[in-house]
Amino acid sequence: MIRRTLPVAILIACAGCGVTPDPIRVQGRTLVVENQTHAGWRNVTVTVNGYYRGGADALAAGGHLDAGLSNFTTGLGQRFNPARESVHTVQVRATDSAGQPVTLDWSDQKPDRK
Repeated sequence: MIRRTLPVAILIACAGCGVTPDPIRVQGRTLVVENQTHAGWRNVTVTVNGYYRGGADALAAGGHLDAGLSNFTTGLGQRFNPARESVHTVQVRATDSAGQPVTLDWSDQKPDRK
């Protein structure tokens, strides 16, 4: 009986040990930005690959912004085309409720492992 319940107990104990996901994630054709802080953000600007921009007026503490990649545009109105382009970099800039700048950067480049 103990042998049967031990694996179940280990699984239950590890369920709460989940790894916190990255605050910036590319999921298919959607970009997810998650505010993992306890302060709301305002004037949220998201830049994809240095050219395409999008964002939101506000992002609540613990909230997330789900944006279709095709909604990001350049200053000249060109839309990001996820069928032809890949996301290489994402920069998030905002201001928190205390007036402090928020800076998040993401890259598809993996750090060198030596």
